[in-house]
Amino acid sequence: MNRILAVFVSLVAAIALTFTTAQAAPRKPAAVHVHIDIGSQTMSVRVNGFPYAHWRVSTARKGYYTPRGSFGVTRTAKVYYSRKYDNSPMPNSVFFHGGYAIHGTGYIRSLGRPASHGCVRLHPSNAAKLYSLVHRYGTKRTRITLTD
Repeated sequence: MNRILAVFVSLVAAIALTFTTAQAAPRKPAAVHVHIDIGSQTMSVRVNGFPYAHWRVSTARKGYYTPRGSFGVTRTAKVYYSRKYDNSPMPNSVFFHGGYAIHGTGYIRSLGRPASHGCVRLHPSNAAKLYSLVHRYGTKRTRITLTD
């Protein structure tokens, strides 16, 4: 009887270890890396470790703030209008921290210098490309980093 119990306990332990190992498996690394350099007002995008694009952006102007840090994508919206700022259009929005997003803008003359209320503004065609990349590789495999 003790031998049967020992075999049963060993079997249960092996099954538990298998499930624990499967659940603890590491997630796939981010495929899309977005780096926003607030000091130079630029964005670099890498896909699977390879350079994809380098674009001018606009982040927060004086009196406003763009968060710094490393974030995942919280949600996306192909068509979005800011409820906080006069229903301003935010096409191809990639949200990364609360209401902060990377999105297209009609104020393309301002790109390359601080001009926003805190979001990261991009040329509309570049915002569409980024939005497409995020959806192609997945929101869970996209990382957004903002530094000074």
